[in-house]
Amino acid sequence: MPMGKEELMKRLEERIRNCRKCPLWELRTNPVPGAGSYDAEVMFVGEAPGYWEDQKGLPFVGRAGKVLDELLAGIGLRREEVYITNIVKCRPPNNRDPTEEEIRACSPYLDMQIDIIRPRLIVPLGRHSMRYILAKFGFRVEPISRVHGKTFEARTLFGKVTIIPTYHPAAALYKPPVMEELKKDFARIGALMKRTR
Repeated sequence: MPMGKEELMKRLEERIRNCRKCPLWELRTNPVPGAGSYDAEVMFVGEAPGYWEDQKGLPFVGRAGKVLDELLAGIGLRREEVYITNIVKCRPPNNRDPTEEEIRACSPYLDMQIDIIRPRLIVPLGRHSMRYILAKFGFRVEPISRVHGKTFEARTLFGKVTIIPTYHPAAALYKPPVMEELKKDFARIGALMKRTR
């Protein structure tokens, strides 16, 4: 009998916890596989865990997480209804950007999470996530300032998936005007969810 989503994800999370594919495992407190519903229609993909995520083993629990919670609440969604993860599952030192090598080593886990969850909508948060997701589905990669809030339709083995890239919620903490752009992009996400229900 084929395994259900929960069992597949639990096995994958165990693999992530035991991963040694790049040097980040030596520095981490906890890997951060992801959290939320395995039946989520929407999957949010950030870049890499930060300090608090590394401490707690959960994605988006620091200040950027509070921004994400606000944005979700603004379109009537709760964390428990969506799935939130990162491309890189261990914290890079000093919260630096993940390197290409780290993304290459870790991205197969994200690919498996997408295949297990089968979301109808993927929201890359930030430029690294946007670059990886758009390239994975065969789209030309442009600057995030040009593509945030736009919709990209992709075909997968499990059907159609829509991609809406947006800025990383952390950017709103340092550049307040970004919050307005995030709110507009999330309004589009909310409208799309209503249309496809």
